[in-house]
Amino acid sequence: MLISDIKRVVEQVSRDKGIDRKILIKALEEALISAARKKFGGNVDIEVQYNESTGEIEVFQFKDVAEVVTEPDLQISIKEGRKLDPECEIGDSLGTKMDTFTFGRIAAQSAKQVIIQKMKDAERDAVYSNFIDRKGEIINGIVQRFDRNDIIVNLGHTEGILPAREQIPKESYRRGDRMRAFIIDVLYDTRGPQIVLSRTHPDFLVALFKTEVPEINEGIVTIIGATREPGIRAKFAVTSNDSDIDPVGACVGMKGSRVQNVVQELRGEKIDIIPYHIDPARFVCNALAPAEISRVIIDEEDRSMEVIVPDEFLSIAIGKKGQNVRLASKLTKWHLDVISETRYSEAMQDGYDSLVSLPDVGISLADALYEKGFYSADELSKASAEDLTQIRDITEEKAIQLIEAGKAYLSSADQADETSKEALPEESMDEADETSKEALPEESDDDNDISDVSDSLKASEDQPGSDEDVSKQTIVSDDKATDSAE
Repeated sequence: MLISDIKRVVEQVSRDKGIDRKILIKALEEALISAARKKFGGNVDIEVQYNESTGEIEVFQFKDVAEVVTEPDLQISIKEGRKLDPECEIGDSLGTKMDTFTFGRIAAQSAKQVIIQKMKDAERDAVYSNFIDRKGEIINGIVQRFDRNDIIVNLGHTEGILPAREQIPKESYRRGDRMRAFIIDVLYDTRGPQIVLSRTHPDFLVALFKTEVPEINEGIVTIIGATREPGIRAKFAVTSNDSDIDPVGACVGMKGSRVQNVVQELRGEKIDIIPYHIDPARFVCNALAPAEISRVIIDEEDRSMEVIVPDEFLSIAIGKKGQNVRLASKLTKWHLDVISETRYSEAMQDGYDSLVSLPDVGISLADALYEKGFYSADELSKASAEDLTQIRDITEEKAIQLIEAGKAYLSSADQADETSKEALPEESMDEADETSKEALPEESDDDNDISDVSDSLKASEDQPGSDEDVSKQTIVSDDKATDSAE
C-alpha cells in the first residue's frame, strides 16, 4: 500500500497530539492486519511492514510450500511456489504481496475503527505521562464549555475539568474566559477529561504565593501551613530562616503589592498572614489575631486549648459564624475553646464552691487543691491517690476519701439535674394552663374585650427581659462554631 503523504500525516499527528511516531505506525500496521483478516478470514498468516524512507505500507500473506495442499489459505503447492521462487523447497514459507484495494469497504471501516481506538489510547497515555509529574502546579487554561455545574477547561493538548466542589462560591465564568487553577489529580482510566483542577484547595493559595514571593522559592521563607474558606477568608502561616528578613513583610510586599495580586486572583478573599512560633500557645495567639488573649490553658493529652479572651474581644476571636477560630484551629491543628473572662471567672468560682461543699474540705484545703490544679469536684474525682498525696497534710487514706467524695458530689448533681428536667415540663404546662385561663376574655363575642386582651399580650412581648434580649454565647469546637450575639 503506497500512500504518497503517509509520512507527512504521521509526523503531523505526532506533533499535534504529542504521540510517539512509533505508536502511530504500529496502530496503522494493526489496522491493516485487522482489515485483511476481516476480508480473508482469521486463519490467514498476515504480516505488515512500513518503510520509513519511502512511506510505503506493504501487506504480505505467507503460505507454506507443501506437496499436497490441504489448507489453501495457509499452504501453496510446490508448482505454484516455484513460480514465485524457483529455488523454494517443500516446507519453505513464501510471502506474496497483497493489494489492499481489494479489502473492501467493510474491511476499511474496521481498520478505521482500530486506528481511532489506538489513537485515543495513545493520546490518553501521552497526556498521563506529560501531566503526572505536574500535580501540585498552577496551570493556565481557557473555559471551553460547561458540563452541568462542572467547567471544562482547554489546556492546549488536552482538557481539564474543574468540578463544582472545587469552584469558589459565587465565582462565575463565561466561555472563552482565561483561568488559573491548581492540578490536584491526574486520572488514567477515564473517558472524559483526565486533569482534575481546583481553585479551592489550600495548596492553590500556597502555589500563588510561591509565584509572587521570590524568598519562598529561594528557601529563605518557609510555608508552615494554610487553610481556607474559599472566597471568604484564609489563614497562612510562614516563618523565616534568616533573622534579617520578616516573613510576613516578604509575603505582603511593597505597599501590599504581592498579597494584593493573590487576593485579586482569589476574587477578594481575605488573607491573614500569620507568623509561626514554635510555642503552640504563642502560635494560637497569633492565629486568633486581631483578638487579644488573656490566658491559654493547654491540655496536651487531648491536644486542646482553652483560650480566655476579654469580653469585648469575644466576638472578634470567634469571628463571623465562628470563622476566625475555626480557621485558627485548622491551621494550628489544636482543638480550641474560646470563652470570655466573665464566663471563665464564673466557672472557676463554681468549681471552687464545689470543692468547699465537699465533706471535710475547708477553705484551707480547698485552696491547697486549687493551687495544685484541682479546680473543681469533677477534676478531683478524676485524680489519682498518688497525685493527691503530694499535697501537704493529705495521706493516702484521705486522698481516697476525697476522690470518693468528688464522685458522690457528681452523682448527686446528675440526679438533681435529671429530676429537675423531668419536673420542668409538668410545672411549665400547669403554669401555661393557668396563664391561658386568666388571659381568656369572659365574653368572646365582645370585640372590645378581644382587642384589650391582644393589646395586653403585645405589651407583655415588648417588655425587656424577653427571650430575644438574652444574648447567646457558645464555645467553639473544631469544625463548628456559632456567632455570639452582642
